[in-house]
Amino acid sequence: MADRLSAREILALVTDDSTFAELPPPERDSAPDGPLGWRGYDGSRLRAAERTGEEESVVCGTALVEGTRAVLLAFEFGFLGGSLGERTGDRLEAAYAHARRYRLPVVPLIATGGSRMQEGMLALTQLQRVARQSVLTREARLPQIAVLRDPTTGGGWATLGAGADVVLALPGAQVGFAGSRVRPPDADPAAYTAEAQVAAGAADALVPPEQLRTTLGRWLRLLTATSEAPAPVPAALGSSGPEAQGHVGSLELPATGWDAVRRARSPERPRSDAYLDAYFTHRVTITGDRAGGTDDEGMLCGFGEHEGRSVAYAAQTGTATRPAGYRTAARLIRLADRLRIPVLTLVDTPGAANDAEAERQGAGAAIADLFSALAAARTPVTTLVIGEGGSGGALALAAPGNTWATPDSYFSVIAPELAAAILKRPGEQVEATADQLRIRPQDLVELGVIRGIAPT
Repeated sequence: MADRLSAREILALVTDDSTFAELPPPERDSAPDGPLGWRGYDGSRLRAAERTGEEESVVCGTALVEGTRAVLLAFEFGFLGGSLGERTGDRLEAAYAHARRYRLPVVPLIATGGSRMQEGMLALTQLQRVARQSVLTREARLPQIAVLRDPTTGGGWATLGAGADVVLALPGAQVGFAGSRVRPPDADPAAYTAEAQVAAGAADALVPPEQLRTTLGRWLRLLTATSEAPAPVPAALGSSGPEAQGHVGSLELPATGWDAVRRARSPERPRSDAYLDAYFTHRVTITGDRAGGTDDEGMLCGFGEHEGRSVAYAAQTGTATRPAGYRTAARLIRLADRLRIPVLTLVDTPGAANDAEAERQGAGAAIADLFSALAAARTPVTTLVIGEGGSGGALALAAPGNTWATPDSYFSVIAPELAAAILKRPGEQVEATADQLRIRPQDLVELGVIRGIAPT
């Protein structure tokens, strides 16, 4: 179990010194013992206030986080388990409205057991109010970054937490829709943890408390830096010059189609990690498809800083891409599009994963969703093919009209070996088939499939 920090403690941990300014709480008249006349409710609230020093289960205000101003919503678990009641909803609604009025990102710092029983269905309907405010803020193109504390359960997780654009979690925090007292007796407690939510693709990263301010500040800077200009095309990596011609890493163009395939498949060729490290000053990652899919190591997604600008990226790593990878990339592109941040995609895959499990996980629908996300994007998208461009599984990540290629890459309707097999050609004709497919970078430029060869 993670250490339970109070609302004021978590605010002090993540905000710059002396910058937090609490928003005035909205006034609300309350009937004795609340809307249901729940005997003893007023007394419970009074004792909670005396114990915590707070008047409600959430503290809302503005502050600088590593220099970026944001609206922060800090839950006080010591006040009736951080539960949501009508007054909680009033405060959250007012804070979201303030964020939209002043164009500020929103950071929920969540520690809640769910809705307040003493207010019955009126408490539960606060989740609808919160969801509405989150939607309005999303439509205003403002980022929401949630921090999951211990515990984050019930409707607080299902709205403020899981509904955020980026979800960070403190290690060891209890996280799940079902709280500890309402789960089946044989439920595995390990499934209701921050670690499990990251593994299941429902949260992006575990962040130790001592790193939270720096990490949150970096996310806020990257997600609030909009730009209308496309991401520049990365330089091709590798050695150049006559002495490198015909060797792995050469920046000379391939002589034949099969030479292009051989070079793209070489284990010594620079991969996406090398390109991302060379391109970005620093970067942060998002993980998970938010649909129960585990993270796909074949797709790297996140945001980084390039020459002082924020750029989102989705990069294949040279392996067959799985459905969760495509869904995570689609999530990344839609978020960047909404926040007006340009996108860089790196294509490098022999194709989509085609095993039975990939089909059960919805490979076709995941690829279709990525095609749709790119087709609908209004933010500029730049694509560089850095290795294998295998069929539709690669094309799904390619920007229509703004795709480039490195000299040690190829892009093909199908792998030459498979093309030869479909055409019932003997194995010795695979290399000739590669030439016929016209898959070299210079062929693709001539055909109008790509815009050009990456600069060196």
